[in-house]
Amino acid sequence: MTPSALIDNLEHLPNPFTQFDAIVSGMVGNTPLLKQPDFKRDLQLALCFIYSYNGSQATFNAYRREVERFLLWSWYVQSSPTTNLRREQIEEFIHFCISPPEEWIGTKNVARFKLHMGSRVANKQWRPFVSHISKLEFRNGEVPLAKQHSLSQAAIRATFSILSSFYGFLMQEDAIQQNPVALIRQKSKFVKKEVTRRQVRRISNLQWDYVIETAELLAEEDPNMHERTLFIMNALLGMYLRISELVADERSAPVMGDFTKDTDGHWWFKVLSKGNKERLIAVSDDMLQALARYRRFRELPDLPTIAEKTPLIPKNRGQGPMTSSRQVRNIVQFCFDTTYQRMCDDGMRADADDLRVATVHWLRHTGISEDVKTRPKEHVREDAGHASMATTDRYIDTEYRERHASGRKKTLRPH
Repeated sequence: MTPSALIDNLEHLPNPFTQFDAIVSGMVGNTPLLKQPDFKRDLQLALCFIYSYNGSQATFNAYRREVERFLLWSWYVQSSPTTNLRREQIEEFIHFCISPPEEWIGTKNVARFKLHMGSRVANKQWRPFVSHISKLEFRNGEVPLAKQHSLSQAAIRATFSILSSFYGFLMQEDAIQQNPVALIRQKSKFVKKEVTRRQVRRISNLQWDYVIETAELLAEEDPNMHERTLFIMNALLGMYLRISELVADERSAPVMGDFTKDTDGHWWFKVLSKGNKERLIAVSDDMLQALARYRRFRELPDLPTIAEKTPLIPKNRGQGPMTSSRQVRNIVQFCFDTTYQRMCDDGMRADADDLRVATVHWLRHTGISEDVKTRPKEHVREDAGHASMATTDRYIDTEYRERHASGRKKTLRPH
């Protein structure tokens, strides 16, 4: 069967701890299983678990995706509440996720629910899994097909992690006696162990020179549109920012007052990063000049004042801060596309190729990769907000250079 969505977006989801009966009353028509107490209780536990992550939209969405898939599989494939599943059935679910039936796979992202006659109803086009293609394939006119769906190693690890947390919650609620996910000893048959460090995805220094020059040219041609573009590009690379740290959301709204000067005259930028943790980023002299240029364009003093509430990245139209991460992606993509064309026009097509597949996050990787060459890695780790030094170590490629330099001397005819 083709399953229907169960759990709406956070802004349309009433608090399940206090309003569960109202939630389930609107779902029984589409989900007759909820007439049975065991399945009704299963949904209540799942909703309360997911709702506990309402402090972060991204985290809520990730946990909802995994738990919703799990509920649908458990109910409609196993005909069982999740509280009755055993270890071997969890393994079956992982196999199912790796190779789901085509009826469960969509070829585009669509909303789970939509408004119909004043009520939220399940979108018949929604599917628990979505097949994707690369940005380059899309540009070449290819379209995703359900049969091409594949699950990355990171996605499999996320599934294990979230399901284990879910069952930990069920144990705390006395709904189960033990965690069946924790009993799976041979996770290695699902998750491959990396025997070497993955190369960090970044753009080259030549590409960045062209990218920032392109942003400067765009700002000169149309300052009303692209002075903001130039500042965004500088901030993403110069301060290693994630998109979520640049736009306003339900957790925070970045303002100019987040740039602060300490008693030594040093400037810092305060952000709310992953896990709702605040961190301070050291602001370089170049970044401070980029900020001053942007503020002059906005008819503000060169440097922010204490507790200044001016939005860091305003909307081009309307009032208030930018709230759309998609808009930032579009801005960066336009800059990448324009740069790619400029490099091709200059006879550098081979050097420009990475820009056809690069994403916003590559700018963060690029900034960290360059800084870790000259700065103490402990300082880079703090600025980047890495949870462990092992993450920062991924950006140190000295051993790769030395390894390749020695490998180039190997001959095909040993002496």
